[in-house]
Amino acid sequence: MLDGAKPLDVGIPAQVFTTRASMPYEVRLCGAAPGLVRGGDGLSYHVAHGLDALAWADIVFIPGYRFPDRDDPAQAVVDALVAAHERGTRLAAISTGAFALAATGLLDGRRATTHWHYTRALMAKHPLIRVDENVLFVDEGSVLTSAGAASGIDLCLHVLRGDLGVAASNHAARRLVAAPYRSGGQAQYVPRSVPEPLGERFGATREWALHRLGEPLSLDLMARQAKVSPRTFSRRFVEETGYTPMQWVMRARVDMARELLERSQRGVEQIAADVGLGTGANLRLHFQRILGTTPSEYRRTFTQGE
Repeated sequence: MLDGAKPLDVGIPAQVFTTRASMPYEVRLCGAAPGLVRGGDGLSYHVAHGLDALAWADIVFIPGYRFPDRDDPAQAVVDALVAAHERGTRLAAISTGAFALAATGLLDGRRATTHWHYTRALMAKHPLIRVDENVLFVDEGSVLTSAGAASGIDLCLHVLRGDLGVAASNHAARRLVAAPYRSGGQAQYVPRSVPEPLGERFGATREWALHRLGEPLSLDLMARQAKVSPRTFSRRFVEETGYTPMQWVMRARVDMARELLERSQRGVEQIAADVGLGTGANLRLHFQRILGTTPSEYRRTFTQGE
């Protein structure tokens, strides 16, 4: 937590990766030194740990902070982040925390994002970074960045999904009363030229589709359910989710298959039928394309030790 740390950005990873019996994480909050960290928005924090905590951590989150375009983090902070990364620690920045991560040079030549209000400033201050101003988060493997505030939840759930599987991520999302999955490619900020209730209607259509993944679903059928033309539905769907309707359905089906692989003993052929993909060969094809692995390997990864 840096000087001016934003309270929502601090709270999101602390709550998603909460230290509890059902979660294999221990959360520690640290500053440049133990003691008081002056926060943004009228709050301050008393932290028990200093930069030595970075040597202990498997993943370090850097919350957003005030005035990132003019206030550089202390050199000791930069050095500690670089040293942690060299040891194999993942570094994840929420919102304007991307500026502190950028100061390490670890984002040079890579894609990154930050709060839409600061994307231009990040581009100007760190021209070697390929700043993407139209996404919720960017995963570059060992370094991750997210847009403002609530998109930090999306980034944290994305990390959780990779660590523990989709069932654990969905459980955490339900606990947080958050959307279980939003594409990292979804637009941060979309100017609305139509009434907001249409967006609510599309949300209801997505919920409707999630309960019918085992049935035939088409663009026309989903557009009819949303009571708009297929063309309008397709255009607005991409704006809201980052995917075409049928890309979204395919990923939802693969996610449902992931949860069944994690939580049941059903065979691949049965799971393929249950999620609307027809055959095991079809499930394997899309699993490999989307996740880069096979259903069998995925099951071994997320059921080992149970």
